[in-house]
Amino acid sequence: MIGGSVVVARFPGAEESRRTSFVGMVMALASWTMLFVALFFSYAVLRLNAATWPPDGLAPLPKALPFLNTVVLLASSVTLHRGARPESEKRPGALRRALVGTMALGSLFLALQLAVWIPLWQRGFRIDNTGSYGSIFYGLTVFHALHVLAGLVALAVLLPGAFAGRLVSGRSSAVRLPAMFWHFVDAVWAVMFVAVYLL
Repeated sequence: MIGGSVVVARFPGAEESRRTSFVGMVMALASWTMLFVALFFSYAVLRLNAATWPPDGLAPLPKALPFLNTVVLLASSVTLHRGARPESEKRPGALRRALVGTMALGSLFLALQLAVWIPLWQRGFRIDNTGSYGSIFYGLTVFHALHVLAGLVALAVLLPGAFAGRLVSGRSSAVRLPAMFWHFVDAVWAVMFVAVYLL
């Protein structure tokens, strides 16, 4: 009570809270986008200033496994989208199956990343003897893999609610925001695959 009048605290409504959380995620994704853009810019500068790419004495990067990884990650995005869209509420267990499927594909992506890194490392493709070429390659791919791991953790947090039936679609911010992050991570990989492995 202030000066004889009652002050009523106003708490944000559900719709206002959803809008706020959406804007917050968009801002977070924008900051991550700038971070990855800076890494891609560094990669472009190094590549344009190099006399040959890859540098002399280094074999080209493998393409088959990274291409398979691209397919796996894109499939995970499709799986999550199908399970999180509002229409999935009419299909019991759709979100639960989508989360499990997406996490399985995301885990497969990380396993395939190891299948790319380990043979390269064993053949001597290391940061200490490949200069800026190896540094930017591992910097980009490892940093992205850490984001995939973070996305897997975020999806795993949703599993109890999905199995209990509290979460059934992307209408809930609890589902929509991790899904936005996952699709962002997938989009970054698509750009990375083209820039690092194909061009």
